[in-house]
Amino acid sequence: MQTDKRPAAIRTRDLNLWYGTFQALFDVSLEIKQGIITSLIGPSGCGKSTLLRSVNRINERLGYVRIDGSIEVMGKNIYDEDVELVQVRKQIGMVFQRPNPLPISIRDNVLFGYNLHSEKRRTPRSELDGIVEDALQQVLLWDQVKDKLNRKATDLSLEEQQKLCIARLLPVKPGVLLMDEPCSALDPKGTEAVEELIWELREKYTILIVTHNMAQARRASEECIFMLMGKVIEHSPTESMFVTPAQQETADYIEGRYG
Repeated sequence: MQTDKRPAAIRTRDLNLWYGTFQALFDVSLEIKQGIITSLIGPSGCGKSTLLRSVNRINERLGYVRIDGSIEVMGKNIYDEDVELVQVRKQIGMVFQRPNPLPISIRDNVLFGYNLHSEKRRTPRSELDGIVEDALQQVLLWDQVKDKLNRKATDLSLEEQQKLCIARLLPVKPGVLLMDEPCSALDPKGTEAVEELIWELREKYTILIVTHNMAQARRASEECIFMLMGKVIEHSPTESMFVTPAQQETADYIEGRYG
């Protein structure tokens, strides 16, 4: 079921993936719309994180992974021979389960990706200051850290660290943000704060989030994809999936009968 006519930011076609001889994804064909939050749900081992990590080619770091089918991001197959991996990672940001700030200052964390990818030989200090402030404003962290930008990022709370990890992605202007259970290491207050942030970032970015938390998927996403045993069972507006799921397997999972 489609809720609107937004173009697809991510499109997979007949995507299959193997870890050695074990097949983890089966003929996954999806369209993830631009500018909304889409959640991936399903029991452990169903292929959610595998699918997420395929979208920025992070699975390639494992030498025993084999993929066929296609993944298009903004209309371009990211597995085409002319596609550079560094450009894929620039366009598609990744947020992990546990915050992973670099053991350097808050300011240098925000600028890390920008300095890595910038084509400018030298960026004026005033411009860098603006980049730092804009990124931290977007993640609702500026007011807390504006007077301590030179402090080590690892001194921040887990909630603040996770927000900073998201801020680190923004200066390179990604189109897509992938989030693999970004609240799993946080307490309820931190979870609420990061969910608020994710909601604030929609429209500016296409967000695909893996979560085991059914309440979080319902609160913090506009569309929802249910996966089971490496296959997509259902993809629909979130509220429709939780109120009137189209497939019995979806209903069984949402109602806690397995997984």
